[in-house]
Amino acid sequence: MEGALARSLADAAAVMLSPPASSRRSTRVVASLRGSVSVGTATGTSMADRRQLVAGGIDELRLVDERAAVVALQQQQLPVGGGCEVEKLRAVAEAAADRADMHDIIGRQRDNWNHLLLHSNNSLLLAASVMAALAPAAAPTMVALKVSAGVLLASAAVTMASVNKIQPSQLAEEQRNATRLWRQLERDVRATLAPATTKADVHDAMDRVLALDAAYPLPLLPVMLDKFPKAVEPARWWPPTKKQQQRVPIINAPKVTATNGAAGRRATAMAGNGWTQELEEEMRGILRVIKAKDENEYVSVGKLVLALNKRLAVAGPALAGTAALAAAFIGSGEAGAWASGVAVLGGALAAAVNTVEHGGQVGMLFELCRNVAGIYRKIQEDIEANLEEADVERRENGEVFETKVALQLGRSTSELKQFRAMASPAVEDEDIKEFAGKLV
Repeated sequence: MEGALARSLADAAAVMLSPPASSRRSTRVVASLRGSVSVGTATGTSMADRRQLVAGGIDELRLVDERAAVVALQQQQLPVGGGCEVEKLRAVAEAAADRADMHDIIGRQRDNWNHLLLHSNNSLLLAASVMAALAPAAAPTMVALKVSAGVLLASAAVTMASVNKIQPSQLAEEQRNATRLWRQLERDVRATLAPATTKADVHDAMDRVLALDAAYPLPLLPVMLDKFPKAVEPARWWPPTKKQQQRVPIINAPKVTATNGAAGRRATAMAGNGWTQELEEEMRGILRVIKAKDENEYVSVGKLVLALNKRLAVAGPALAGTAALAAAFIGSGEAGAWASGVAVLGGALAAAVNTVEHGGQVGMLFELCRNVAGIYRKIQEDIEANLEEADVERRENGEVFETKVALQLGRSTSELKQFRAMASPAVEDEDIKEFAGKLV
């Protein structure tokens, strides 16, 4: 009776858990299970041992069945074309991760440049100033001190001119921002990895990669960004959006056509995809405030910082060069006393200017203004791209988009409703007092 019970359990397990007929391994496991039960019955093993044997065979059947299901699922969800596009996107994500590491390493290196060159130039200038001050009173060694002071001051002038050209603090800020953006791109690409990936997704990712490479180049030469541009523009690290067939001015664009309140309510109800008339007015108001206040403010501050940096970049090497020239006349009659004072004063002032420019990281401040203005410019283009799309079903979901804009501006979604009034043409730009962003 015990043998019959064990055989019944084995047969039930084979029927209930057997995988498809194409799985030869499953067939072998079932046959093995039946044979083991038969042998156990013939040899007179205990009922507990037989049950344990049957349970082990069932576990093995389950494992084989799960593996077969996983393989079948992969074959169904990853066709040849889709799998190829997924692999391309995965390659883009790996490249973005690699770029992020490279920019992070180079950013640390260029930040070290800023500190090392700052202290090196200040040491040269101050040591030369001390030598120029001691030279008139040390007659036996005056020539040696005078020559040493002149050489150190000339070296400092050349070094300062080179450092001011490349602006290490600005280079470091570029790499820090690039690291953040490459990591963001990697996250976005990995989030889109799916069996339904299309060529459009791959092209979009590649465009973003090329735009980031152009915005924040790794090498210094010959593609280094101009540190003293003639015009201050917001940084741009995203590809241009596809132009619509007919662009419409967004701020003063006509709203949903309505001749009375009932028509307006019908248009609002028909909007769909999370978009309503109120939300469109809210986005138009935010767009206007960003253009009039936030972006304009950071561009204006960037112009002031750039003007200051230009003056400091010229003043430092000029003072050091003047001090080096004056050091050559130390000990030359009546002009010798004046020459010593000019050399000392020029070296000290050059060190002060160098400290303000690179110790205060004025170049980094200018790059920060460009980057923040770029953030607001991107928010503008995102809003414009959605509002210019006539078919609301092709837009990003309105509620999700509103949440994204609120997070980027550092506000809650309820706070954004106050900007609806700013969309009215009756409100002048001069009447706008509050900024849209709170984070930056």
